[in-house]
Amino acid sequence: MHVKPQLKKILKEKGLTQEDLSRLSSIPQGTISRFDNQVKHPDNTLFRISRALNLSIEDLFEVIEDANDDN
Repeated sequence: MHVKPQLKKILKEKGLTQEDLSRLSSIPQGTISRFDNQVKHPDNTLFRISRALNLSIEDLFEVIEDANDDN
């Protein structure tokens, strides 16, 4: 399975930079850059599981907000 990151397009549409995304996601900017430039590829395990179950990747996770997180 091959994936093509759409991060550049999405960031442009949202008016964000890699640095903005880094701050918002707590992912190092260097990691985002490597993904964006297809140097680092995401682990395709999640893609394979979601495809097999006919679910989105988001459906595989439950987001639990931390009551102590003031961000």
